[in-house]
Amino acid sequence: MKLTIHGAARQVTGSMHLLQVGQYKILIDCGLDYEKEHNIQVNEDFGFNPEDIDVVVLTHAHIDHSGNLPTLVRMGFEGQILCTPPTADLTELLLIDSVNIFLSKADKGKHSRKRHKRGGGPQPLYLQKHVMDTVDRFVTIGFNRPFRINGDIELTFVPAGHLLGAAAAVFKVIENGEEKSIAFTGDIGRKNYPVLNDPEALPPVDYIVSEATYGGRMHTKGKSVEETLVEIIDKVCVKEQGRLIIPAFSIGRTQSLVFALNKIFSNGLLPPVAIFVDSPMATRATEIFRKHHSQVNPEAQEFYNRQGDEFEFENLTYVETLKDSRQVSNYYEPCIIISSAGMLEGGRIQDHLFYNIQNYYCTILFIGYCAKGTLGYRLLRGDPIVHVKDRDLAVYATIKQTDVLSAHGDHEDLLNNIKTQDAAKLKGVFLVHGEETSMQALADALEPDGYKVTIPEKGVAYEL
Repeated sequence: MKLTIHGAARQVTGSMHLLQVGQYKILIDCGLDYEKEHNIQVNEDFGFNPEDIDVVVLTHAHIDHSGNLPTLVRMGFEGQILCTPPTADLTELLLIDSVNIFLSKADKGKHSRKRHKRGGGPQPLYLQKHVMDTVDRFVTIGFNRPFRINGDIELTFVPAGHLLGAAAAVFKVIENGEEKSIAFTGDIGRKNYPVLNDPEALPPVDYIVSEATYGGRMHTKGKSVEETLVEIIDKVCVKEQGRLIIPAFSIGRTQSLVFALNKIFSNGLLPPVAIFVDSPMATRATEIFRKHHSQVNPEAQEFYNRQGDEFEFENLTYVETLKDSRQVSNYYEPCIIISSAGMLEGGRIQDHLFYNIQNYYCTILFIGYCAKGTLGYRLLRGDPIVHVKDRDLAVYATIKQTDVLSAHGDHEDLLNNIKTQDAAKLKGVFLVHGEETSMQALADALEPDGYKVTIPEKGVAYEL
């Protein structure tokens, strides 16, 4: 058995791991490398021949895990893509949106070339045809139901809690008459997170490939999601009569945020404030959450049974058309605007940013991770001037960040997920999907307890 990390090696995005059993090749995740800003050459350079891959296993829908699947298909992959039912639905939504982003950037590049009379500019990495070809390859598997990939390899999806349908992929392998096992954590969620179920412990395995996003960092303790939001909304929208803009990923983060706001305003913890969810994709994603409602957590199901739809309440508006979105920009009463994308790299959030970045009475609240090189990262870094929609704008709005809605487990959660394994029996831990400092912090915490940790380099094969 051979493991090669082809993406998210010593960085966060672009998850892609190759597991080879004899001549059989399994690709676990196939994500876009955001840290290379959708560089076509980087994302086409897989480090292997896509035609040689026998099957893909997808842990969850987020683009840094799924977003390069259509490129894989376009370049010759012909096998099945195994995932959970919610992951299949959410991934289709995200991949179609990726095409729209690619085409938008290509169109802007074309106009720029006309103005400057020179070549170059971004080209789409893939088109909708390739997305449809990819979706046709999805084969869905429920949680905790062993699925035999072939006579020697069995796959089980274990709930990971990070997103609706998110799973750790656990493989049992028979190789040369010997049974081996390896788990790929995907992204690990948090306990008591709005809407989502808690992650489940992994079964005993020989090897773990673990994400390390929050290695060395702990989430803020002491305040709940609702308490944190009440404090911020009270200051910005009630006392200052201002505008709160929350960049949020349309899938997962927006639904959890809306449920938290529903609880706040349904319980009368704040006076009514207009809330706009300005993301057509978030609206469609919410329908998928409703479709798979049996997989939301007990709190959300109980709320639904007691008070109705957790994603609908008074003063909440889902904005559909671009015309309506522009009217939100002209809404001058205190309000909350939730819009995508979470890292500000496209979507309607850029319009709201353009019109509010110089508004002293606006607060932009980040509730998720922003990869290096993104506009969100530059704002959080404190850049005094940022480039938005072809203009350089001074930043007068207040920039804030909270981790209470981070869907990633923190340092303690990551450690606990690994430490359910017996250090004497676990043959190796491979850390991926994190900054090098985060991986090292996690390794430093594991090694004194006897765990054998590797921080793999991209493209290096490890014999297991």
